[in-house]
Amino acid sequence: MIVEEKKVTLKGKNIFTTESGYSFDELTIVYETYGKLNKEKNNVILVEHALSGSAHAAGVHPGKNNIGWWDPLIGPGKYIDTDKYFVICSNFLGSCYGTTGPSSINPKTGKPYGLRFPKINIRDMVRVQKLLLDYLGIDRIKVAIGGSMGGMQALEWAVTYPDLVDKSIVIAADYKLTPLNIAYNHVGIQCILNDPHFYGGDYYDKPHKPDKGLSTARMLGMITYKSGDLFDYRFDRLRDENNFEVENYLNYHGLSFINRFDANSYLYILWAMNEHDITKPYGSLKMALKRIKAEILMIGIDTDMIFPSKYMRDFIKKLNASGGCGKFEEISSMQGHDSFLVDIDKIGPIISDFIEETYNKEMVCV
Repeated sequence: MIVEEKKVTLKGKNIFTTESGYSFDELTIVYETYGKLNKEKNNVILVEHALSGSAHAAGVHPGKNNIGWWDPLIGPGKYIDTDKYFVICSNFLGSCYGTTGPSSINPKTGKPYGLRFPKINIRDMVRVQKLLLDYLGIDRIKVAIGGSMGGMQALEWAVTYPDLVDKSIVIAADYKLTPLNIAYNHVGIQCILNDPHFYGGDYYDKPHKPDKGLSTARMLGMITYKSGDLFDYRFDRLRDENNFEVENYLNYHGLSFINRFDANSYLYILWAMNEHDITKPYGSLKMALKRIKAEILMIGIDTDMIFPSKYMRDFIKKLNASGGCGKFEEISSMQGHDSFLVDIDKIGPIISDFIEETYNKEMVCV
């Protein structure tokens, strides 16, 4: 499937204001679409990407071999069937893959925002996506779906825009981070802030960038994305002349990451994840749950150390107790948190069945 990256720049006085109070007069959004929008405009599936992902969810770009990060799931005849559905994936606010973020040029100064970029949260990201849908003339989402941070956005869609979303599929995610997750993120943040080449976030015109800090933060992240069983299976205590194989694995991913990601974006995204909590605008989880009208499917992974299934089960119980409609499924995988990117043949049938499932409260809300 050959696809093309698309870009729209929205301009206007206070075109978008973050919840922290910063107003943009210009906002660029990068996105991709797959399939065709039907006449009724009711076949839209909105795909949300995770922390280091991009709008390139499926297919390949012309003349390249850059397969999208969820390509086994999305396409003609696949679990998310683009012969039937119009799929949209946009790069979220704060990223470094084209949508306005810390590395973007601030039109007011002619220089990269750096740490002058405003504080953002998951709701800001979702509200920017809403601007894109408005631009595309779409006012209904059949399904919002994502894994990890993408799952947090998919759930936020159901809370922030309850009248627009029919179903949300939340994979390996919850409505807020646990203290342990915040602790992991804090260490990653400190790795970057304490890099001698960080320069207060203004490193774009410097000969050196905070590569050591960013690569170390990524290595920490990679540990949390997998499971102990997977590390045992893949590496045991094998080593070459210098390093254990698991050390080589982490070094490789740390080094490769600095070639494709921006340290400031990494900071802003971690900060946004840490702060996220769907209850904040409404005062309590009970009040937030009562806003949700969409059917919610949560898919947990039995070896996920970032979002353990017990929290997702508890969320679904509380959603259903509040009068909502939620369903929980769990898959077993050695892959840990990253299973949502790897075990497509495990999550795919669950996703496809839920998308096609006709609403039946007794069947769905369990």
